[in-house]
Amino acid sequence: MKRRLFLQSSLASFLSVPAFALEADNPYRKNIGIQLYTLRNQIKADLPGTLKAVAAAGYRQVEPYGFPDATALEMIRVSKDLGMAANSSHFAWESVTDPDKAGVVPFAEILEKAKDAGLSHLVIPFLHGDSRKTVADYQRLAERCNAGAALAKEAGIQLAYHNHHFEFQPLDGGKSGYEVFVEEFSPEMKFEMDVFWVKVGGHDPVELLGKLKGRVSQVHLKDLKAGLALPEFGSVPADAFKELGQGIIPMEPIIEASARAGVAHAHVEQDQSPDPIKSIGMSMDHLKGL
Repeated sequence: MKRRLFLQSSLASFLSVPAFALEADNPYRKNIGIQLYTLRNQIKADLPGTLKAVAAAGYRQVEPYGFPDATALEMIRVSKDLGMAANSSHFAWESVTDPDKAGVVPFAEILEKAKDAGLSHLVIPFLHGDSRKTVADYQRLAERCNAGAALAKEAGIQLAYHNHHFEFQPLDGGKSGYEVFVEEFSPEMKFEMDVFWVKVGGHDPVELLGKLKGRVSQVHLKDLKAGLALPEFGSVPADAFKELGQGIIPMEPIIEASARAGVAHAHVEQDQSPDPIKSIGMSMDHLKGL
């Protein structure tokens, strides 16, 4: 089965979307972040130079990945030297989701390193396929996330879960994994909402932010190419990921809904780009209303 996204890209529909212009004192504009996974290849080649380009583009904070490995720690150090904050990081998530697995670092140790690095948020970025096949699997994961969130709260850190599109796939009984998380997550456990994957999963990010008011700690701003026909919950082509303003997801309503929902931080992310440095500049230009 294929689920077609009939995506309008005509000039008329484009002109019907209000221009994106945030007030000068809007907290998301003042402190807009970048998920550094966008620039993973550039970071491998030249971490300091890449982060200088991020700062020059106008980003005020970074969200590293892979914490607490040496590269993530270096991302945090260099970013702070360049005047950017590092409030949040994706981390070695199996410390929460599969804590008894051989070789997994205890979550308590990761929390200590996060505190030392000055982080206030940690985010589970993914789930292996064999851990998310059934509703029972998601219930088990929710229980472990809740336990991790309780530990994180004691350390003064907010734990959250970053979605893709697979969480929205109906499982046994027709319930999706995301529905399980919404039902089962404790008040201490939050969501980091990726609006691109919410859209690909068949949902409206603005509507979902409204439903989850008070439960979304951060958002990922990411745009989706018009005119795609995607296999149902299958892989997404690399060119599906677009710079903000170049796709079909209006960002201003998401920013407004994020403020109403109590979101703390917003990060630009683009999983794939032929020129990530150029792409992050284009997204920043869109956010500034240029």
